This record gives sequence, C-alpha cells and structure tokens, in this order.
Amino acid sequence: MLYDFFIKRKHFLKTILPMLLTFVSCSNAQAPSSAQAQWEDRGALQLSEINEASGIASSKKNIGVLWTHNDSGDSARIFAINTHGKNLGIFHIDGVTNRDWEDIEVGHGPVAGKEYIYIAETGDNFAQYDTKYIYRVPEPDVDSNQAPVYETLKGCEVITFKYPDGPRDAEALIVDPLTKDIYVVSKREKNVNVYLLSYPQSLTDTITIKYMLTLPFTMIVAGDISYNGEEILLKNYDSVYYWKRNAGQSVAEAFTNKYYTLPYVREPQGEAICWSYNAHGYYTTSEESELHIRAHLYFYPRLK
Repeated sequence: MLYDFFIKRKHFLKTILPMLLTFVSCSNAQAPSSAQAQWEDRGALQLSEINEASGIASSKKNIGVLWTHNDSGDSARIFAINTHGKNLGIFHIDGVTNRDWEDIEVGHGPVAGKEYIYIAETGDNFAQYDTKYIYRVPEPDVDSNQAPVYETLKGCEVITFKYPDGPRDAEALIVDPLTKDIYVVSKREKNVNVYLLSYPQSLTDTITIKYMLTLPFTMIVAGDISYNGEEILLKNYDSVYYWKRNAGQSVAEAFTNKYYTLPYVREPQGEAICWSYNAHGYYTTSEESELHIRAHLYFYPRLK
C-alpha cells in the first residue's frame, strides 16, 4: 500500500531554516488521503571521515546496519554505520579504485543465499569517460552494536559497461532482488534515462548497457528498491519519487506506472536514499555543507 506522511524538521543550507512539509502528489496521480507521521533525525554520522556521503544501502542479513561511501576523491572504501549513525567500521575494497563512486546497493548475486554489495563507479560530471564500472563484493558480517573495525574485502568482481548513446553522468543504481538485473538511471539530462544490465552480467566483456525508457525528471542522484522488489524510490536534490511495482512487471515496466512524490526536506547536498531492510520507511543522508555542518541520518517512517 502507498502511504501518507506529514513531516516537519529543521535543516541547514546556508542558514538554519525551519521547514514544514506536507504530502504533495505528482501531476499524474491522485494523492492519498493525509495522515500524520513523525520524521526522525537519527543523529549526526559519528565518523567524521564520512564527509561526502553519496549513497546509502540497508543490509538485509545484518539487521540494523547501513552501508555508505564518499564521493570522488576518497580511497576505495565503504563505511558501515548503524541506524543511528554510529560508526561500525571501515572496509577497503581490494583491487579497485574510487574515480567517482555515486551509489551503493545490497542485493543478490551469483551465489544463492549470499548477499553482495554493489558500488556504482558511474559518476562523470563532464561525460568524458566511455567506460563505467559496477563493483560487486560479498557482504561481510557486521553487528549493529559492534566496536569499529578496519577490514579489507577481497574477491571484488568488476562489471564493465558503456552506454549505447555516449558517455553520461549517473548516480542512481537499482539491483532487482527478483531477477538480479541492474538498472542505472542517468542524472543530468532534462529527462533522465533508465538503462538495464541483465543478469548474469559478464565479468570479461565490456557490456553495452540497454536503454529502456526516459523519465520526466532531472538531476536524479539516488535510487533504491525494497527488499521484496515491490516498491521503488528515486530522488533528486529536492524530491523523492515512488513507484509501486505490480506482479509480473519488470522494474522498467514499473516506471511506467503512476508515481507519487513522497516527503523530503532538502539537505545541504542530499545524494543518498535507501529503504529500511523491511521497507517500513526510508533513510536519507547528505554530503556535508559548505558550513562544515555534520551530515545527519534521517528516517521517514511509513504509516501502517
């Protein structure tokens, strides 16, 4: 079921601005009836090294654990935090580099019963790189209350691809839990494109990613799909968009359904969103602002 929200919080941009947000429907769908829910500020991200969070993902096997990473300029590492921003560890990915990491997902992969972390090396502000990469590494065991650890993750697989219509910037990655297909959504076009890497993805060839459809949005910076594959989120700097996926539909087909705009209060540079592991709500976080205000973890709960 779709859900309604009524959210209020304070956020920082260049000054401290009190904001009040109510549910807004998109132009092609009727808004559900209004109800009330409480937005939650889960606190500042404890680890100061997370200063350009550009993606976030919720673990399904490590309940209460979220994964995030920095934008370009950082080393090849990801961070584990809990759902209140506590630092659980830094994990270096062996054998790869961070040119411009833009999103992260947790999903199924080649070995049944094992969860994988997918990292989108797809940032390209000036559309100058023909080849893009998605890194896939087995997800380690992490406890949501553990002391921080420093580990290296080995066995990372590299999926190499190029676009059929030339280089472009992309910051949203979706891994379909039903099919293991990978979707990439571009960022900077007036109307962004959705592309498909069908499973199984080659680890030896450069794949020409398949164009699927165009969406009427711009500056898409993050995406996620629920654990059961039924609900999809995309966000830009100002809005969060929601689709319900019907039985038998692909993700691309679901994007042709009616969509809704869900509550979101603009962060300094909010480039990360993910469902909670059980889809009871969604998390967002941001790169830190020009005023060096610490990034916070925010949770928008679903109404039952």
